[in-house]
Amino acid sequence: MVNRSSTQADFSALAAPLREQVERQLRQYVQLPAEADRWGWFCPPRLQQAMAYSLLGGGKRLRPLVVLFAAEGCGASAADALPAACAVEMVHTYSLVHDDLPAMDDDDLRRGQPTLHRAFDEATAILAGDALLTLAFEVLARHLPPATAAACTALLAQAAGACGMVGGQADDLAAEGRPGTLEQLQAIHRRKTAALFSASARLGALCANAAPEQVEHLGRYGQCLGLAFQICDDLLDCHGQEDQLGKRVGKDTQRGKLTYPALLGTEASREKAEHWADQALQALARSGAEHPGLVALARFVLERNQ
Repeated sequence: MVNRSSTQADFSALAAPLREQVERQLRQYVQLPAEADRWGWFCPPRLQQAMAYSLLGGGKRLRPLVVLFAAEGCGASAADALPAACAVEMVHTYSLVHDDLPAMDDDDLRRGQPTLHRAFDEATAILAGDALLTLAFEVLARHLPPATAAACTALLAQAAGACGMVGGQADDLAAEGRPGTLEQLQAIHRRKTAALFSASARLGALCANAAPEQVEHLGRYGQCLGLAFQICDDLLDCHGQEDQLGKRVGKDTQRGKLTYPALLGTEASREKAEHWADQALQALARSGAEHPGLVALARFVLERNQ
C-alpha cells in the first residue's frame, strides 16, 4: 500500500519552483501578436483574452509537473522539457474548455471561476480551445530540437486524439445513463485521463533522450497515476467540497455517468485508487528515474481534496 505520510505540503514544496517556471512560460507563450505580420496574420484580442482566461486561470499543473519531474529523473534539466510541459497543459486546458460546453458536460464553473463559454460565449470558447490545441504543437515544433520535437509531437497527438483522450471522452458521453461494466469503465479511464498522464511522463523522458526501456516504464507510471487520479476525481465529485474543488460537485451522478463510485461503491473505489498508485510506484522503481516529485505525486493524488 502507498505510504500516506507524505502530505500535500510535502508535494507542494517539491512542485512550487517548477510550477512557477510553467506559469511564467505559459504567460509568455499566450502573448500572441495583435498586429499583422508580413503575411497579414495576427490574433484577435478577444480570442487572445479567452485563451489566457482559461490557460492562466489557475489549475494544479500536474501534467506539466510530471513532464518536468520525469525529465529531471532521467538526468535532464527542467528547462530542457519546459516547452513540452507547457504544450501538455495547453492540450489539457483545451480539453476542459470543450468538455465544459453545453453539448458536452455543460458545466458553468471551472477552477473557481465561470467556465469560458459562460464568461465569453460558446463560439469563442470553441475557437479558444482550438487555438490552444494548435498552439501546443507550434510550441513543440519551435522550441525543441528537431528530432525531439518530431517524437514529442507524434506522442502528444496520439495521446490527445481519437484513440486517446478524445476517444475516451466520446465513450464517456456515450455511456451516460446506461449500465456499464468494469472493463468498459477502465477502457474509458485509460484514454480520457490516463493517456495524457502517460504521455506527460514519456515526454519528459524523450526530452532527456532517455533509453526506450526507461521511456516505457515511465509511461506505465503515468498511466497508473492517471487511473488513480481519475478514480479520486470521481470520489471527489461525490464527497468533495465545491469551494475547494473550484467546480460543481454531484454532476456525474446527475448525468448518470459511468464512474467507479457508481459501479463499485466508495470503499472499493478507494482500494482501486490505492492499487493503481502502488502500481505507479512500482513502474517508477523499474524505470530507474525515481524523482522524489514523482513519488510524492503518487501519494498526493490519493490525499488531495481539490
